Amino acid sequence: MTATPAPLTGPDAERLAAMLADTLCERTGMEVLALGAEGGTMTMPVEGNTQPFGLLHGGATIALAESVASLAAYLRAVEVHGEGAAAVGTNVSAVHHRSAREGTVTAVCTPQHLGRQVATYAVEVRDEAGRLVSSVTVSTMLLPPRA
Repeated sequence: MTATPAPLTGPDAERLAAMLADTLCERTGMEVLALGAEGGTMTMPVEGNTQPFGLLHGGATIALAESVASLAAYLRAVEVHGEGAAAVGTNVSAVHHRSAREGTVTAVCTPQHLGRQVATYAVEVRDEAGRLVSSVTVSTMLLPPRA
């Protein structure tokens, strides 16, 4: 059984905010609610992240899922390899079940595999009514610090 990701506070929250500044996460309005090596939760508004027909863009949904999984993988890499470690995405697979037209979507990320070299997460993206919007699997490679 894995631990439940905790809300970020203090220096951890400030460090994360600095990491996300001027990134796609910031531009799409993503917010981290909880985060740990074992997963996390992020939200994103539908408004401003739609495709031409007014529906939540599938690419934005995938970006949200990949963001929460990549941040969790980064923390896993630091756990395994120490400060200076990194995580990079190697595979993303998504199934879109429905879309959203308004409100906020929430991505909840849980581990499928937490190894020393690879971490894989399952991410469920849901609308405000709790309906499943997308199921996304994200695999990452955990990299030790560069010399």
